[in-house]
Amino acid sequence: MRSVLFAGVSVFLLTFPVFAQREPVTAVIGSQFTAFLNNDAETAFSYAAPSIRRIFRTPQRFADMVQQGYPMVWHPAEVRYLDLREVAGSLWQRVMITDQNGAVHLLDYQMVNLRSGWKINAVHLLKGQADSV
Repeated sequence: MRSVLFAGVSVFLLTFPVFAQREPVTAVIGSQFTAFLNNDAETAFSYAAPSIRRIFRTPQRFADMVQQGYPMVWHPAEVRYLDLREVAGSLWQRVMITDQNGAVHLLDYQMVNLRSGWKINAVHLLKGQADSV
């Protein structure tokens, strides 16, 4: 009995650091969604990690990329935060987005914690998995 309890407590303590980050991570992603819904490219761009900011250089170029490549992110109808997990030292937040046409999309957001706070370092659209949700 003690070993089962010890194993359960050990698993919780090992995963606690990830759970502790969930609220600040989802707050950043949610703030970027709000900026997109308000057509506020400058604020949305402020949530991008420096590597993303270097690639796109301007808020408008970033907004153009999101509108063309991730239209479900630009103006989502519904957003649900799924699991937050650590993969190879990086935090990834899974997000389920329902677009304006009712289609469901799964995306993974890679997050980095900088001195200025959490930033979005990458977004991957997961192909062919929305049907299983």
